[in-house]
Amino acid sequence: MKKKYENESLINEFIKYPQVRLLDNLGKQLGIYSSEEAISIASNQGLDLVVISNKSDPPVCKIIDYGKYKFSQEKKAKEAKKKQHNATIKEVKMRYKIEHHDYKVRLNQALKFLQSGDKVKTTITFRGREVQHINLAIELLNKMATDLNEISTVQQIPTKDGKNITMILAPSKK
Repeated sequence: MKKKYENESLINEFIKYPQVRLLDNLGKQLGIYSSEEAISIASNQGLDLVVISNKSDPPVCKIIDYGKYKFSQEKKAKEAKKKQHNATIKEVKMRYKIEHHDYKVRLNQALKFLQSGDKVKTTITFRGREVQHINLAIELLNKMATDLNEISTVQQIPTKDGKNITMILAPSKK
C-alpha cells in the first residue's frame, strides 16, 4: 500500500470518492465507476489509479504508472523554475554633490545591475541643511534615468523619504 504525502496526488486506496470518472493510460475516457471498481481495474493492469482533478464532479482519475507520473511532474516543475527569473532590488547610493567621475562609477554599477536583470534603487542621502536642495537631487536622478533610458524604465519616480530621495529603475523588456 502506497502512502499519501501532503503535496502528492491521491492514489489507489486513498481515493475515498463514491464515484470517479475514469481515464485509461492513453487518456481515453472509460466512463464513471465506483472507486473500488476503478482501483480493481487499475490493479488488474498492474498500474495505479491517480486523481488528476478533484475539482470536477465526479473527480477525474487516470490509470497510470504513478512513479513515471510523479517523475514527469517533477521534471515539468524543474523546467518552469529554470525559466523564471526573480528580480532582486540592488541599491546604488550617492550624495547630490557628486563629482562627475563618481557619478560615472555609480552609473556603471546601475548599468551592470540592470543588464543582469535586477531592479536598481537609486538613493540620494542628505545631511543636515542639505535637505533644502531637493531640486538638485531630483535633477540628478532624472539625469541618471535619461542616461539609462535605453535599457531601463522608471518604475518609481523620485520620491522623498525622510532624509533620502529614492527612484527605482527596472530593466526594460527585450
